[in-house]
Amino acid sequence: MSDTAATAAIPNNLEAFWMPFTANRQFKKAPRMFVGAKDMHYTTADGRQVLDGTAGLWCCNAGHGRPRIVEAVQKQVAEMDYAPAFQMGHPRAFELAARLAALLPSPLDHVFFTGSGSESVDTALKIAIAYQRAIGQGSRTRLIGRERGYHGVGFGGISVGGIVNNRKHFGTMLGGVDHIRHTHDPARNAFTRGQPDNGAEFAEDLIKVIQLHDASTIAAVIVEPVAGSTGVLIPPKGYLKRLREICDQHGILLIFDEVITGFGRLGTGFATEYFDVVPDLITTAKGITSGVIPMGAVFCSSKIYDAFMTGPEHMIELFHGYTYSAHPVACAAALGTLDTYEEEGLLTRASELASYWEDAVHSLKDCPKVIDVRNLGLIGAIELEPIAGEPTKRAFSAFLKAYEDGLLIRTTGDIIALSPPLIISKAQIDELFGKLRTVLQSNI
Repeated sequence: MSDTAATAAIPNNLEAFWMPFTANRQFKKAPRMFVGAKDMHYTTADGRQVLDGTAGLWCCNAGHGRPRIVEAVQKQVAEMDYAPAFQMGHPRAFELAARLAALLPSPLDHVFFTGSGSESVDTALKIAIAYQRAIGQGSRTRLIGRERGYHGVGFGGISVGGIVNNRKHFGTMLGGVDHIRHTHDPARNAFTRGQPDNGAEFAEDLIKVIQLHDASTIAAVIVEPVAGSTGVLIPPKGYLKRLREICDQHGILLIFDEVITGFGRLGTGFATEYFDVVPDLITTAKGITSGVIPMGAVFCSSKIYDAFMTGPEHMIELFHGYTYSAHPVACAAALGTLDTYEEEGLLTRASELASYWEDAVHSLKDCPKVIDVRNLGLIGAIELEPIAGEPTKRAFSAFLKAYEDGLLIRTTGDIIALSPPLIISKAQIDELFGKLRTVLQSNI
């Protein structure tokens, strides 16, 4: 480790930083510090190598320290560090938008840039409501989310989201929001490989919501094609297609939150291709820059974009945006990321590894306290039996033990979630699950 890295590894004061989604007091008593990252591994403050089983936070799809991305960022910072996106432009923003639109099926031909997944969600919700007004459907203001859904941490995102702890501390949510049930059904679907056969009927919940509120009040439905942050909930066969049909029948927009599933996680560019269901809007972030620079984007259909392109040409069509929309350095990072994906075939690599990964995930079904195993593409989840009266403790103990053993995993509740960089090798898959088996067989 260099002297600089060693110095950075030992901060003088841990108190000033209020860490996100972290037990701050516990962490600061025994901090876990990363000081470097390359390809599939992090380096800890004490010089250990830790295999990245989570692509950072579902975001480093191309791995760490990739040359194309690093070079693009360095060059852009020196050339132009920032440019305003309001009433001004820079070439890389338009180049990036065109390349991204080419990855999506028609008619998802337009891109609105944001700074994160949370911003992407709030942007999509606002566009959906504004679109309904633009076409003369101003009564359509209601938004429908799903139980156990995660859509970031803005007030819009937690309102349509359905993770209790993300909502309960923050008072009144947005008005006019309702939820349909999640699709997790372990009684029928435990230990399913890939998509469950049972559960397409959960989509009919949307019919009940329409009957309760009337379609004329509903602007949009937002779902994750695969619910990631709540513990990898795989959609039953036919479920997403049925949601699309119901939305079409009732003039409701369908939004896919692909912040996690976008950019190769399932073995296709986006989940819309994997499931052959085209929504009206897609939110994304994370893999767009492989986590190197914060950035997000909303893809929208031509019918939505065109609905705003009316009235005098000198007037702003959508009163919405961010200081860092299409930030030049973020755009450069995204272009370098797309180059890396293309040159290394990473957007489809998960499809090549999916069968091997599936076998590896399900090899843990015989481990102590494992009550379910789920997988799709390069995503996996191992659900553990909670300790009576101490929810989340068993999975968090597994997280700490894995870190000690040189493996980074993600836990949510008592579920271990896995989503490694798309560059992972079969040997590294074996290493990951070998380490995890040791963790699960320990006394956690």
